[in-house]
Amino acid sequence: MVRVIAAAVALVCGAAFLAPLPASADDSYRIARGGKLYDKWFAVTGAEKPAEIHKAWPASNTKKKGDVTWRCKSCHGWDLRGKDGAYAKGSYLTGIGGLRSLSGGDPAKVVAAIQDETHGMGGMMSATDMEDISLFVTNYSVKMEEHIGADKSVKGDAVKGAAYYNTICAGCHDLDGKKPKELPAPLGALTADNPWEILHKIQYGQPNEAMPSMLALPLDVSLDILAYMASDLPKE
Repeated sequence: MVRVIAAAVALVCGAAFLAPLPASADDSYRIARGGKLYDKWFAVTGAEKPAEIHKAWPASNTKKKGDVTWRCKSCHGWDLRGKDGAYAKGSYLTGIGGLRSLSGGDPAKVVAAIQDETHGMGGMMSATDMEDISLFVTNYSVKMEEHIGADKSVKGDAVKGAAYYNTICAGCHDLDGKKPKELPAPLGALTADNPWEILHKIQYGQPNEAMPSMLALPLDVSLDILAYMASDLPKE
């Protein structure tokens, strides 16, 4: 049955690949990679950044241009809720829906959507890339709205988070969260400004960097780290 679905998708989309298999414990690496691809696929794959605005980017949003309009997260949000989540307002407002309804669904349908007329990205990613994104989307279960308030407050234990941060994260980010030097701002400031993005990166890692994914650990660990970063790390 899986191969029948794969064949149908290939005929419709003009690409030959096998449909991704349902996620298992062995898929954790691919799910984490899918999360990074969702964040910034061209950084993960080494592809050239798209220069033009994506054809599906709404004309009503003139604040974003170029490669940022090609990132999955730019339309569907860090919380995968799109217009119903954190991107219901602000510079990323697009009116585009989220992907939460696909959790637990058929990965082949996600692969097909990546290649459809709206997204048009079949020729820009490998079959593995598309499969990994599909595994990320169909296995996504974090309800960020239950852990991060509309006021950007984080429900986590900052005391526990300090111990996690200082032993897991500080080796690369330093105790004050100001490394590496390529950071656009200290981690304390970045977390306070956009805790949804930082939680995603804690969970799945940073594209094209050696930052580890915390996906295999309990979600509480990531939330405690996030709470500590938001409340205790310097903002300047």
